[in-house]
Amino acid sequence: MTHIRKLILSAIVAPVLAYGSSAMAETWNMPTPYPDANFHTQNIKTFAAEVKAATGGKLDIVVHGGGSLVKHPEIKNAVRTGQVPIGEFFLSRLSNENAVFGVDSLPFLATDYDAARKLWAASRPKINELLNKQRLMVLYSVPWPPQGLYTKKPVKTGNDLKGLKMRAYNALTEQLAQNVGAVPTQVEVPDIPQAFATGQVEAMITSPSTGANSKAWDFVSHYYDVQAWLPKNIVVVNKAAFDALDKATQNAVLAAAKSAETRGWTASMTETASKTKILKDNGMTVEAPSSELKGTLAKAGKTMVEGWKAKGGADAQAVLDAFNK
Repeated sequence: MTHIRKLILSAIVAPVLAYGSSAMAETWNMPTPYPDANFHTQNIKTFAAEVKAATGGKLDIVVHGGGSLVKHPEIKNAVRTGQVPIGEFFLSRLSNENAVFGVDSLPFLATDYDAARKLWAASRPKINELLNKQRLMVLYSVPWPPQGLYTKKPVKTGNDLKGLKMRAYNALTEQLAQNVGAVPTQVEVPDIPQAFATGQVEAMITSPSTGANSKAWDFVSHYYDVQAWLPKNIVVVNKAAFDALDKATQNAVLAAAKSAETRGWTASMTETASKTKILKDNGMTVEAPSSELKGTLAKAGKTMVEGWKAKGGADAQAVLDAFNK
């Protein structure tokens, strides 16, 4: 039996044994998509340590980073079906199930951390309701740094974007490029440097984390802090696994989750500042977008929000109404 198969087996057996006796100490194996050094994974490890300490070791959450236990696309369903009791994934991956899951990836709807917090508060009840139908419960969510615009030359107005070959990595970024008159080209993260070097792309919208990690200064000169959107990761627990815990342990998990959300948002802001500084320290021109450029991007985003609202129906409208209060 392979190491991973053994871990999967223990992830299934431990919760089943625990459901039979809430007095038993138990281990929860928790898959996450990102490496151990990632700030999301570091935050989760602190969350797990807090749960273990608060329960006196009664509940031990073992974190398996980098997709080592369950691959990212499979994590949500692994939790839903009870293969593992808890997991983390990128929230907007679920947008094909319901448009509401993609609300945090709509361009220029929430363009800073304060707005992102408000959007999460507005969307969390509906997201929890939708996930609860699948026997999942939201514990907490943490955003990635805001998405910025990287270019090989200065961009001052919307006209400067027209005709630019812009990197796209999903339908959302492809649509945004088209809406501002750019030419979208699908390029995955590992291929970014080569795509710029060969002229396949001339611009991209991504986070300062991706820019710093891919050494963007080697192939672009400008970074505009447009704060296009702040997508989030979400941590969920299997409802049956949670319900099987005694009340004190449930309270410990919820308290640790609340702390993790607060800590994670602060860590995301720290990540934004540190990675943006790396861009600047390596010679890139880092600046805010002009009001005209920001207006062009915001107009394109508004068009996309309207399309999302039409697709999402009453659920989407309810989230927007709550956000706009």
